[in-house]
Amino acid sequence: MAIDWRPTASIETLRERARLLDEVRAFFAARGVLEVETPVLGHGGSTDVQLASLSLEATTPAGRERLWLQTSPEFHMKRLLAAGSGPIFQLARSFRDGEVGRRHNIEFTMLEWYRPGFSLDELIEETVALIRTVLGRDPGPLRRRRYRELFREGLGFDPFSIELDALRQLAGERGGLDMRDAGRDGCLDLLMSLVIEPELGHEGVDVVVDYPASQVALARRHRDPEDGEWVASRFEVYLAGLELANGYDELIDADEQRARFAEDNAARRQLGLPEVEVDRRLLAALEHGMPAGSGVALGIDRLLQLALGRASVAETMAFATPNC
Repeated sequence: MAIDWRPTASIETLRERARLLDEVRAFFAARGVLEVETPVLGHGGSTDVQLASLSLEATTPAGRERLWLQTSPEFHMKRLLAAGSGPIFQLARSFRDGEVGRRHNIEFTMLEWYRPGFSLDELIEETVALIRTVLGRDPGPLRRRRYRELFREGLGFDPFSIELDALRQLAGERGGLDMRDAGRDGCLDLLMSLVIEPELGHEGVDVVVDYPASQVALARRHRDPEDGEWVASRFEVYLAGLELANGYDELIDADEQRARFAEDNAARRQLGLPEVEVDRRLLAALEHGMPAGSGVALGIDRLLQLALGRASVAETMAFATPNC
């Protein structure tokens, strides 16, 4: 059987990719944001139950150690922030097991940047400006959409107050899956991806805010002015039904971060998932002190897919997972 050695992107597409990445770098250079490079390997991985980290055994000065391929450059970049780097960005190779499809690849490029002193609103504006720059056109107005309002409009219920049994039944019916043992966030994620996300970003850039506090990840929390419910201080950006970016008002409390890592690994044990080693160096950096501010991760391959009119992220990469 012949082996397919050819690139998954055309050479012309790769030239266009290089040109657009130059525009990304120029965008940040004009704003005084420093480009950095951090390792793809670390002593800790992502404990997030929604992500599958890859690891390997390596010989280091300490002997044989388990190292983790980073799902994003977040932990190392936050250590730079704590060391006084100021605003930074990176085009980083990132890895997530099992993520293969039209919009996913196990190895991909993450554009991530951090803005000490920036509010979430300021970072939203900058993120949309970057998207417009890469697209080379105006995709339309920016609209802020509240998470719970999207569920009320699209599905007719409040995701914060619906009973879990009713939520499981609805998610099972919509997804054609057995959701009887699923958790609340699993049901909401399924409905978000099947029903709500495909409708977002068709009349401009939609930015979803005020996610449930259970989906806070590494962000701070705040009170929903509607009823005082805790919500996550984070946003996601959608264009043409595609999630492009995920931003946080960054958590800087080491004790709270340590507790969240422990909660994640407890949830992993309950779900039968392997535990992931906690990044103790990140916790030490937070204890030293990281400046308050906001950060965002943007899937640059997805944005290039839209900018270049390609059918999949594989067509924007020299060698996607099947052909690597």
